[in-house]
Amino acid sequence: MKTYMANNETVKHDWYVVDATGLTLGRLATAVANVLRGKHKPIYTPHVNCGDNVIVINATKVVLTGNKWKDKLYRSHSEYNGGLRTLTAEELMTKYPTRMVEYAIKGMLPHTKLGDVQRKQLYVYADANHPHQAQKPQELKVKA
Repeated sequence: MKTYMANNETVKHDWYVVDATGLTLGRLATAVANVLRGKHKPIYTPHVNCGDNVIVINATKVVLTGNKWKDKLYRSHSEYNGGLRTLTAEELMTKYPTRMVEYAIKGMLPHTKLGDVQRKQLYVYADANHPHQAQKPQELKVKA
């Protein structure tokens, strides 16, 4: 019996929409990352982009547990001396409402060329409006 290996010509990419209202950030990111990688499909092949496109709406209504709104830090550095910039989760959400979800999902994808392709299949929106109605996305259920 031969092992099935998917390739770029045989993989079909579906569209899913996830409503982040009331969902914990880590659980949401895990579920979305698995769909982006294609691990939910029986034809999953690690070196091929088997994943689907995912639209995350209402990213501003995501939930963090405990004191993470004040304690969780997002750091970036400009590569110059003294160029470290730090934002708390609360500040990041007010300035850039979609970045917290994007960063969480990006951290769960592979940091390779394949991961870059899979990352481009993610669309995050702060509210319920998105321009992808023509793709007829299916609703993806994520456990709270």
